[in-house]
Amino acid sequence: MLVAAPSVRAEEVRERASLRLRYGIALRNGQQADVGPGLTYDGFTPNDLAVMGTAWAGAWLGGWASVQREGFDLKEDSVRITGGSLLRASVGPRARAFLGPVRAELGAGYGYAQLPVFGTSDEPVLARGVRHAALVSASVRVPLFTRLAVEARGEVPVSLSVKDAAGAKAEAKGFAAGGALLFPLTGGGSWSGTVLLDFQHVQDTVTLADGSRSEQRMRRVGAALEVAWNDAPSAPAAPPPPPRVPMGTLVLQLLDAESGAPLPAAKVVLVANGVEGAPREADAQGNVEGVELPPGDVVARVSAEGYAPAEGRVTLEDGGRVALAVRARKLPPPTGGLKISVVSAGNGVPLPGVRLMVGGVEARTDLRGEVHVKELPPGPVAVVATSSGYRTAEEAAIIVAGQETVLSVPLASERKGEPATLTGQVRNARGGKPIAATLLIPQAKVKARTDAKGAFTFKVRGGTYRITISARGFFTQSKLVTLKDGEQAIFNVDLFPRQKR
Repeated sequence: MLVAAPSVRAEEVRERASLRLRYGIALRNGQQADVGPGLTYDGFTPNDLAVMGTAWAGAWLGGWASVQREGFDLKEDSVRITGGSLLRASVGPRARAFLGPVRAELGAGYGYAQLPVFGTSDEPVLARGVRHAALVSASVRVPLFTRLAVEARGEVPVSLSVKDAAGAKAEAKGFAAGGALLFPLTGGGSWSGTVLLDFQHVQDTVTLADGSRSEQRMRRVGAALEVAWNDAPSAPAAPPPPPRVPMGTLVLQLLDAESGAPLPAAKVVLVANGVEGAPREADAQGNVEGVELPPGDVVARVSAEGYAPAEGRVTLEDGGRVALAVRARKLPPPTGGLKISVVSAGNGVPLPGVRLMVGGVEARTDLRGEVHVKELPPGPVAVVATSSGYRTAEEAAIIVAGQETVLSVPLASERKGEPATLTGQVRNARGGKPIAATLLIPQAKVKARTDAKGAFTFKVRGGTYRITISARGFFTQSKLVTLKDGEQAIFNVDLFPRQKR
């Protein structure tokens, strides 16, 4: 009897041992020839039993053994005469090989078999001949779909030694072939199980010394259960997939609050359910696309160069997609400050209450003669200081962002009754060369001449005067000048030459 291959696919498990128990039915037919009337035996036997086992010492070498019980009925024509059973047993070494998913086995060993030998109906009808033989067996197992497998096997006895019931030598020949369809069961730990639907065909011929011949053909069909012990526990089942984590999707757009223009390269930090994430950067269109976050409240904190920090809030739902636009406002331009100290030019005493115009901002000095002007744009700024009894002073300061500039403004006292001094130069409007010219002020009865360098100086009382400037070969000019007592003023004049005819 051929011993079966393991009950699971060859590429998955290489078992250390297996045991197969089969129970089924046998359909047998045969005849005893050359002895009186023809005797036949056939019929249905429901108690066909077999036990088969293998054990493996390594990956490819092992041993096998099997025992079978065969039952039959003896009939003459259609009349049942008697029944009986025979035994078969085998044992020997076995080798196996794995060819990808295909498993092949080859065995050799000793086989013992009881064969039926019959007399006439008037004599003992059943005798048991004994066959000792060397057996050669082989099997192939191929996996099918959905973990099923199919098995094919064959067995041939060689070097036969047969004796009949009386001990006389006889001759015998035969073979066995079969197959099975295997249905793997779920194994546990180092054990696995397989259910089989098994089929076997056996054919034997025995020739006695007197020339009589007995032939039999037997077809067995049955169900079997095979239990295998594996070399190592079955591979652990794949861990279950992690539980799905609820997520929502957030799409951000970062914009200028006034113009609605996108804010490229703006930074955003997302705080989901109180957990702050890593900073993200907007693209060239001011977008941050497809951010997956757990459901709940989300705060988007936006920062961009030149803009005040801004925030946006939204609530995400599991599987939802929400768009959020965050608008940031530009920061005011950086400013600086100016500290102005106004003092008397004569003795350096601080002057309180002095009126100051700083650019377009009006201010007055405090009791210490000081004033602080804040939030001035960076760059130059004009400062005009006026106070009763003092001459108006004009100064300039440079404002630096983030700093306070210090400026001191001295005011000179007005000297009433003291004449004003007017100095200047008369030049050629074309080329700038000095001109010898005459300056006439009728109201003050002043007539003055320039020196060789075109310079002049004269004194008059405070007031408004019309000055006439004339020179030979040049057009005469007339200008109004306002002077204060004690003031020193500079008055430069450019005359245009007359065209020659």
